[in-house]
Amino acid sequence: MTHSTTTQSQLTTSPDDTPSIYVACLAAYNNAILHGAWIDATQDPDAIREAIQTMLKTSPIDDAEEFAIHDYDNFHSLRLSEWEAIDKVHAYATFIAEHGPLGADLIAHMDTVELAQSAIEDGYAGCYESLADFAQELTEDTTKIPENLTFYIDYERMARDMEMSGDIFTIETAHDEVHIFWQH
Repeated sequence: MTHSTTTQSQLTTSPDDTPSIYVACLAAYNNAILHGAWIDATQDPDAIREAIQTMLKTSPIDDAEEFAIHDYDNFHSLRLSEWEAIDKVHAYATFIAEHGPLGADLIAHMDTVELAQSAIEDGYAGCYESLADFAQELTEDTTKIPENLTFYIDYERMARDMEMSGDIFTIETAHDEVHIFWQH
């Protein structure tokens, strides 16, 4: 059984992993011209909007006003729509920049950044090689088990029951890397 105590700094991505969006000018796009810009999505939403306006002002099509997100990078498993609100993109990006791929998976699981933040602050139980390892550690830390019974305990079944009952949920970010969260 291996339990890795994941610290906040281990959940942080490197500067090279900055979530970015590629915003395209729709007037140019509709005229078969590719014109757009990659924008750091972790900067202030007003700065993102300003970068979009700068891109639109330099469009080869006069009076360009409309844009869409045509690509994005370093949002990991989280999917963005072409029309995603800039404030929402910024919230996603800053959470993912702080928590890495786990943050993206958590947003996808919880549906909002606010719920994901609450889960990571109030419900994070740690990272384990398996859910059974978590059940075993929890049981052994909270219960004195007579030695003659230790081989009869089915931690895999206990773990499955904990998850099925809704006491916990898991996010697997890699092989042998299962993040456990208590449900609130």
